[in-house]
Amino acid sequence: MASQLRSALQNNRPVLLIVAAAATASVPAVTFLDHDSTPPAHWPWRHTGWFSSFDHSAMRRGFQVYRQVCATCHSLEYIRWRELVGVTHTKAEVADLAKEVMIMDGPNREGEMYERPSKPYDVLPAPYENEEQGAAANNGAYPPDLSLMVKARHEGHDYIMSLLTGYMDKPAGKEMMDGLYYNPYFLGGAIAMPPPLQDEGVEYPDGTLATISQQARDVVQFLHWCSDPKTEERKQSAALWYVGLFCFALGAGFHKRWQWSSLKTRVIKYVN
Repeated sequence: MASQLRSALQNNRPVLLIVAAAATASVPAVTFLDHDSTPPAHWPWRHTGWFSSFDHSAMRRGFQVYRQVCATCHSLEYIRWRELVGVTHTKAEVADLAKEVMIMDGPNREGEMYERPSKPYDVLPAPYENEEQGAAANNGAYPPDLSLMVKARHEGHDYIMSLLTGYMDKPAGKEMMDGLYYNPYFLGGAIAMPPPLQDEGVEYPDGTLATISQQARDVVQFLHWCSDPKTEERKQSAALWYVGLFCFALGAGFHKRWQWSSLKTRVIKYVN
């Protein structure tokens, strides 16, 4: 049996050498594709602590950046107007913002669709009616929904911040198709989205200087809230639970010491 196996390997030695060479040559290509992007930088965020909250002024500015810049291509299909109350705007402000948007509703009693002003219980409007329309307007690349984008990427807040501020000229020797832009933080380095932010591209009502990094930081914090609107509520509940558990553990410890004190201080003597 061993001699037959040895003869078979000797007869197919050229084939085995070709297969081994092909496998060896494919390893660098796989490694190259796996590392063809720059890891995002780690930015300081005040809302990532265990008991820290969002910067609501920054989220209000971030919503403005989203509405004036990002909303032209990207949607927030899981966020309703009323969820912004107490987070970025007051109830009256949210109602006024919603009224500015006309949405298609229906059918009515005559079976026809009609337009009406948006209401607080409606979702934020999408820029396109369907994915095909969005892809056709963006050279075949459909802009993704941003509702869960921070959760969909590893260290999503750092990734989006680095992506928005990382556009640069392509390095020498980097081949790219027409209509693509170089961004080292995007997988492959070539992204179809043009640089969305410009210095003073928006005008903040509170007087904050709207640099590219400031706009990116504000919109990232707003998108982080969009991906998990219950973050602050969950942190508050966790704080109460921690306090309750501490009090329970303290009471249980004292009860145990009181319950066993008579037994632990008892002296048992054996007399012959």
